[in-house]
Amino acid sequence: MKQVVRVLKRNEAEKRLPVLKLEIDYELATLYDAMMANDEAQIRKSKLILEQFRQELLRLQA
Repeated sequence: MKQVVRVLKRNEAEKRLPVLKLEIDYELATLYDAMMANDEAQIRKSKLILEQFRQELLRLQA
């Protein structure tokens, strides 16, 4: 049973990783635009979103 759960988690991670990387790239571009525009609110928002993505990436790679 543990092997089945492990395989399912691995499959989930394999499907989610490419999408997550695209989301990170998009949010980094958004952060860059906010920094160029000195938009403090968007900078904070993007940093929070990127932190959530970072945590998910670490969880999926474990």
